[in-house]
Amino acid sequence: MAAGYLDILRARHATRLLVGTLVGRLPSGTAHIAIVLFTRAEGGSYTLAGTLAAVYGLSTAVGQPLLGRAVDLYGQPRVQLPASVLSALGMALLARAGLGSLPLAFAAVMVAGVCTPPLEGGLRALWPTVLGREDRVHRAYAMDAVAQEVMFTVGPLLVTVLVSLWSPAAALLVINAIGVLGALSVVVSEPSRTWRSAPREAHWLGALRSPGLLALLGSFFFVGLALGSITVAGVAYADDHGRESVYGWLMAALGLGALFGGVAYGAWQWAGAPERRLRVIVALLALGYLPLMLTPGVVAMTVLAALAGVFLAPAIACSFIVVDRHAPRGTVTEAFSWLVTTFGVGAAAGTALAGPAVELGGTAQGFAVAGAGGVVALLVLLATGRVLAAPGRTPVAVRVSENDRNGAVEPGFSSGHQA
Repeated sequence: MAAGYLDILRARHATRLLVGTLVGRLPSGTAHIAIVLFTRAEGGSYTLAGTLAAVYGLSTAVGQPLLGRAVDLYGQPRVQLPASVLSALGMALLARAGLGSLPLAFAAVMVAGVCTPPLEGGLRALWPTVLGREDRVHRAYAMDAVAQEVMFTVGPLLVTVLVSLWSPAAALLVINAIGVLGALSVVVSEPSRTWRSAPREAHWLGALRSPGLLALLGSFFFVGLALGSITVAGVAYADDHGRESVYGWLMAALGLGALFGGVAYGAWQWAGAPERRLRVIVALLALGYLPLMLTPGVVAMTVLAALAGVFLAPAIACSFIVVDRHAPRGTVTEAFSWLVTTFGVGAAAGTALAGPAVELGGTAQGFAVAGAGGVVALLVLLATGRVLAAPGRTPVAVRVSENDRNGAVEPGFSSGHQA
């Protein structure tokens, strides 16, 4: 199992790109908690803190596909680094100005969100060039999904450490400065500098003109909804049991399950169409969410949370492959960015729905939102099976990727940039 991942990390530029991307995404992965802690330290209410965090999330959802399209048109360095700097300046403005002027605070958060660089989609566009073989790229997608779980675990811890050592304002500044350094590390690398998207058809819909991609996005909106609702229902469960630490255990178990599932998925050689495989994985993901409605004791609930997380990273990794197969020519970064956006909007919707569900029907109903989200995600994939069965871009036999000057891509492998 480890040998396959080591093979990827030994590839030239691979470790640098993976680490640089994760570091560059640190501000977006920690923004919600950093904004909340800063707002509370400035004397703002929980409502204001939540609103500012929501504005950041929605702004990021708007900016990702737009910046992804710009990357496809103009290349990575011209977009990723300026966007990262502008996003960091937005957060720096918030840290400097505080909450003395709420319009200014909201404007700063909006700038930071809209300008969040699409490093996640950019990395997935680079993997075919860097790794070449199809099996290595698919394993890299799984490794990428696992690395996300690590970032979302370590990132909030880093913020809390910075807050305890200095202040919430300092945490905002330091985290975003680190993010700029991560983006800089990526864009000055040879793969990022030389990467060019394929010529694209001029169309205002861009990547969204692909029916298969739309079907996938529809499904993953509900996967995001399920995950978002669990975060709220988990808080209610912890309140029911009178211990805040219970929430930490549940989220840690969910992340641990995702880590294990992602590592196992990437180590296996999969055959057959990824669209069919995705339906099976999402079905298992939905099946894992449903038992959470039982809300048993803490130990049993922690085990159920771990089982619920097992198929999350495999579902995300498999979705990357499907995106690559259905993204129209010249829109690969934009297509990956749309997946990030849709998942994030779904998570926000899940948190919004789970709150009233808990208040009206108790903790079990909050987890019922998660179960329903998983089931609907599966139903969308089943209902759009014919669309997904016909990739928008028919793979062609190529010996050299248009972005691989060394001829690393094997014949017959879709690099994400061919028609």
